[in-house]
Amino acid sequence: MSHAALKRRQALAGKSGFKGLVQNSRVFLIAVFASLGGLLYGYNQGVFSSVLGMYSFDQRMKSAVSDAGTKGWLVAILELGAWFGVLCTGQLADKLGRKRTILLAVVVFVVGVIVQTAAFKPSSIFGGRFVTGLGVGSLSMAVPLYNAELAPPEVRGSLVAMQQMSIVTGIMVSFWIDYGTNYIGGTRETQSEAAWRIPLALQLVPALILGVGVIFMPYSPRWLVAQGRDAEATKVLSMTRGLAEDSELIQIEYLEIKAEVLFEAELERARYPQYQDGTTASKIKLSIGKYASLVTNRNYLIRVGVGSLTMFFQQWTGINAVLYYAPSIFQALGLSGNTISLLATGVVGITMFLATIPSVIYIDQIGRRPVLVSGALIMGTCHLIIAILYARFNDSWPSHPAAGWVACVLVWIFAAAFGYSWGV
Repeated sequence: MSHAALKRRQALAGKSGFKGLVQNSRVFLIAVFASLGGLLYGYNQGVFSSVLGMYSFDQRMKSAVSDAGTKGWLVAILELGAWFGVLCTGQLADKLGRKRTILLAVVVFVVGVIVQTAAFKPSSIFGGRFVTGLGVGSLSMAVPLYNAELAPPEVRGSLVAMQQMSIVTGIMVSFWIDYGTNYIGGTRETQSEAAWRIPLALQLVPALILGVGVIFMPYSPRWLVAQGRDAEATKVLSMTRGLAEDSELIQIEYLEIKAEVLFEAELERARYPQYQDGTTASKIKLSIGKYASLVTNRNYLIRVGVGSLTMFFQQWTGINAVLYYAPSIFQALGLSGNTISLLATGVVGITMFLATIPSVIYIDQIGRRPVLVSGALIMGTCHLIIAILYARFNDSWPSHPAAGWVACVLVWIFAAAFGYSWGV
């Protein structure tokens, strides 16, 4: 794009931040609805944390939860399924389209949830969580991709961040639902299995809403252009922006997408001329060649390294350990009783939710790096102080309740710091 065209594009662009979200209300509402996929992921992460600590679940799945290694696999197998789900989603999103990929992921997710809810043996929980992981892993890639391609550039960061907002909403809701259902039949020997089956089954509600609703959502404009359906792409841009199809801003945005798609197609033909005959074998080899280029091409490798390491360290902060084992962590920090630890876990969900809101609104104005750096410093400080307190008072929490509460508050601060920074 020429300098003059770029200046004109910037002049026509809308506002960023909260005003930009309000101005692009149609895109915002579509993005919020699509982000139900993130809510499914967050709910699934949070719900199992407290279920693991429920008496009736422990009795039913005793052979799995009594051994620390098996219990770890019971938690981690969801992430393994999500890993496979993400690997498959790139090709599916290009072939089927973003909205159809989301629909397929919802179907897979629902199957996994039904298996878990009806489980009577650990093997069903293992299998159900792996299948559920396939679904949420696919959604965790397809939904942000869909939101990014549907969003105007000036609010793209905020709309992609909606995924994290939905995740922390799901976590918060699941923690408090678990806290409530924990009382069904009592909290010990008399506890009903409904205490853990109901929270697991409730995952079906947002999943079915998303599955039905996505059928009526527009296709991604970029995917439509890539399929040669330019007229439809222009209509989607017009509908989501609330402008006429022949308006200058719609035409500029359409041409930006078209230029990018043509450039990528030309680059593909230049780099892989031997795989352009359209046969299935050539398509497979082309796909393999593209993935291989992420490692063999230095420029791609640097970008892959930055992206992959950023996401690696996001997990390495320990956030999933906090989410999955929060009740156990609070008990280890001196909070006695399962109910009290579940209550403290619920506060984790609230702090993450509240801390995420400012980033969703202002991420396009503040920038990514300052948010990442400040969040890392706060989380690292929390880790360090909690480690010192745990080393000092591990064997004497009852006689040092203040130290235990300080450690608990630091866990909440850690969750808030993750919510506004590395989570988004």
